[in-house]
Amino acid sequence: MNQPWSGRKLHFVGIGGIGMSGLAKVARSLGAEVTGSDRAQGGHDARNVPAGATVVFSTAIGADNPERTTGAPELHRADLLAELTQLKPTIAVSGTHGKTTTTSMLVHAMPGESYLVGGEVRSTGTNADWHEDSAWLIVEADESDRSLLKLHPTIAVVTNAELDHHTTYASSRDVDDTFAQFLARARDAVVAPDLTRLRADAHVFGEYDGPLAVPGAHNRKNAAAALTAIEIAQGTAELARELLATFEGAGRRFEVVGTANGATVVDDYAHHPTEVRATIEAARSQHPPRVIALFQPHLFSRTQREARAFGEALAGADMAVLLDVYPARERQEDYPGVSGLLVAEHAYDARPGMPVIWAKTHATARAYLQRALQEGDLLLTMGAGDVNAIGRDLVAHSEPPGR
Repeated sequence: MNQPWSGRKLHFVGIGGIGMSGLAKVARSLGAEVTGSDRAQGGHDARNVPAGATVVFSTAIGADNPERTTGAPELHRADLLAELTQLKPTIAVSGTHGKTTTTSMLVHAMPGESYLVGGEVRSTGTNADWHEDSAWLIVEADESDRSLLKLHPTIAVVTNAELDHHTTYASSRDVDDTFAQFLARARDAVVAPDLTRLRADAHVFGEYDGPLAVPGAHNRKNAAAALTAIEIAQGTAELARELLATFEGAGRRFEVVGTANGATVVDDYAHHPTEVRATIEAARSQHPPRVIALFQPHLFSRTQREARAFGEALAGADMAVLLDVYPARERQEDYPGVSGLLVAEHAYDARPGMPVIWAKTHATARAYLQRALQEGDLLLTMGAGDVNAIGRDLVAHSEPPGR
């Protein structure tokens, strides 16, 4: 079979990332020669880039990265994804919240289609796959750097629209304008009921009313968005409804990690106040005696702007444990006075008397939770950084209940 990318050499900087690894996998399936490097596995070095390779990078990889200073031709990851969306009719899912879960629902409910998702689809055990004979390509479209505007969707889905990435967007209107441009690129559009302003002829989804294994009202909306797109793509969603009843979720999206001292440990990528609130509400729907929220703020800029909103969202738990900010691409010295303590103080102000623990470090949080967790508790580890390591460590070193 003729592989359209045969003979192409692609070097992925940060190949261990969830988005980059998926692209690398699909590129290899299409016949490209793929290499890559990652900070967590050997680091970055100009010598890693093979002769004749095109360097693929994401917005998170700065121009001063040694693998971007070799003089090799470069390609942003979104440009590569855009190429893929021209190979097959594409369903592209974007939105401030829920895009990974909604995309994963589409993958689960449309078996056999090609896909790239920003998280592991639990039912397939991977984040990407390519089937030469598939009718559709299903992709997650990233709005954080406006790269969604490079894609070529046939069906575009926007789950919701809120100001989140403050270094990219100047205002909520700026966010709206970007999503409107994204929707305009598609033959058909699917939006939440309050987003018809973004495209007048868009199909509107409501709230799914069928059996669903993943908890929370937000997931019922995600399922409704997925089903609406499936109806447009396939003309019916009857089989999809049956399959959605068995959807177990995506990696780091209300993912049950295990038990620790009799408590259920659930990990979630929630890193915006709306997501934190929705995740706590989903935990409440399980009716545990206590919901304990371990939260790691992500980015100093987001923490500075949203500290109060994060505190108010965390007040929905029975106990909040706070870590310091996961800096990602930002530097502490550029944000004097901004730390996780701000969120802890706002959480206590929002609900005086609620236990709020400023743990700051992983070690302190782990030690505290090891003592505090009780039989029947539901522990949420939330954030886009490395907070999930604490939950997994607690599970791995748990003592049997009643010790």
